[in-house]
Amino acid sequence: MALLELNNIEVIYDDVILVLKGMSMVVNEPQIVALLGANGAGKTTTLKAISGLLKGEEGKVTDGKITFKGERIDKKAPDHIVRSGIFQVMEGRRVFENLTVTENLVAGAATRKSGKNIKDDIDMVFSYFPRLRERRNQLAGYLSGGEQQMLVIGRALMAKPILMMLDEPSLGLSPLLVSEIFEIIKTINREKQVTILLVEQNARVALSIADYGYIMENGKVVLDDTVEKLKDNEDVKMFYLGLTEVGTKRSYRDVKHYKRRKRWLT
Repeated sequence: MALLELNNIEVIYDDVILVLKGMSMVVNEPQIVALLGANGAGKTTTLKAISGLLKGEEGKVTDGKITFKGERIDKKAPDHIVRSGIFQVMEGRRVFENLTVTENLVAGAATRKSGKNIKDDIDMVFSYFPRLRERRNQLAGYLSGGEQQMLVIGRALMAKPILMMLDEPSLGLSPLLVSEIFEIIKTINREKQVTILLVEQNARVALSIADYGYIMENGKVVLDDTVEKLKDNEDVKMFYLGLTEVGTKRSYRDVKHYKRRKRWLT
């Protein structure tokens, strides 16, 4: 049984705008699964459909179903979904700016059934992110962008998630910090057996740590496969990794006619 399964999901905003158009996806435990695509493809909406956060933006799942550990969750409230083991790390490093680093981490444990071992778990987070230990008494609003990204991932770990969903963790970070944070994500997945669903525009770095990948266009999946096969796919090389057959970089702006393969027209 899949850990998470989306079956032909449709999402509409404001009762008018159809964003997801039959989105299907499977996430197995304990994989790292990358969800790739350009701006507007529907990646973030997919995460919000899973975590139950659509209602706050006048969105709703109108067709299909989402199951987690065999339980249907698309009709459940966000707090139920979090307590079931799903934690979404939102785009934009949404720390509690007026709380210290340690207080932010304690807040991440709010949904746990028991308050036991919180101090040990904070030490565990500090072991992954030593810079947070150095700044544990500092207000989160004064951290650098990279440190705030570390903090929101650490705060998610405090909830003891089974599935952690990361929305654009590389956004606005230097290449060095991106490499460091993605290596830690990979370590967390391996050591803590936390399944990761990773939404990311930087296809190259996402595919460097993922086991499986889905590519979205216009509200649905147009291609999915193991990372090894995606890296060898000519369409992925050209339109998501920026490489032509001879290894030269190429952007969407250089392509006058983007002809989808027949398999992408489903």
